[in-house]
Amino acid sequence: MRIANLKGRLVLVTADGTGAVDVERASGGRFGPDPQAVYEQWAGFTAWATEPLPAGEPFAVEDLGAPAPRPRQVLAIGLNYSKHAAESGFAVPDAPTVMFTKWPSCLTGPVTTVELPAGGSTDWEVELVVVIGATARNVPQERAWEHVAGLTVGQDLSERVRQTAGPSPQFSLGKSLPGFGPTGPWLVTPDELDDRDDLELGCSVNGEEVQKGRTRELIFSVPAMVSKLSAALPLLPGDVLFTGTPAGVGMGRTPPRFLAPGDELVSYVTGIGELRQRFVAATN
Repeated sequence: MRIANLKGRLVLVTADGTGAVDVERASGGRFGPDPQAVYEQWAGFTAWATEPLPAGEPFAVEDLGAPAPRPRQVLAIGLNYSKHAAESGFAVPDAPTVMFTKWPSCLTGPVTTVELPAGGSTDWEVELVVVIGATARNVPQERAWEHVAGLTVGQDLSERVRQTAGPSPQFSLGKSLPGFGPTGPWLVTPDELDDRDDLELGCSVNGEEVQKGRTRELIFSVPAMVSKLSAALPLLPGDVLFTGTPAGVGMGRTPPRFLAPGDELVSYVTGIGELRQRFVAATN
């Protein structure tokens, strides 16, 4: 099953990705139009969605918003691929302790134009993103997938100067500027994927591949992250988890390479879809 946010309304997307079924109308009002609200009703919604549905209507991917547009928590893990840890100059962590948050206001849909702040140090980080479907608290790893609604593609765009500024750097500001959290194009439930634990992901800048990896290379898998995080705090329906980026970020290059006005960044996760961001200079 694929669900999406089409012009602010909850839709189911057909298997070929070309048609959308409006959930409120198809369910006779049982489920409302709000894409975020559905995660509070996830079990009932997924049961209903197995019933025969009307044919989908064509839509433009540019009209899609974030699959979980207003989560209460957006959590992200750093250094979760060994080669990325190495290019960042850090040892491979033995626990998922490099955690930070992206503020929900930075989340956008899959096709956007992003203003680059002054300074020229905005970097790319393609990631698999998890959306929680049931409250998770002290969840054992073997049951973690039961609490996942689905998976989507994300970019953890990062303004490196702000991210690393000060005597005790706080990542969140540099990673939460407007448009710095594109996600989408839709949410795919884990049962739709051939192997939910081994997905290819990558991104390109102006057609040049800059990142490519597989989620089987995660140091802390999706179940491990859900379990570890839920031991510290409750994960709530609709919460968003960025799972880390593979090697190939601009900061890790010699010399460093960052995004510039006019660049186009295309990011993907196989079996899910792609994001497309165009960058422009800030207007103020």
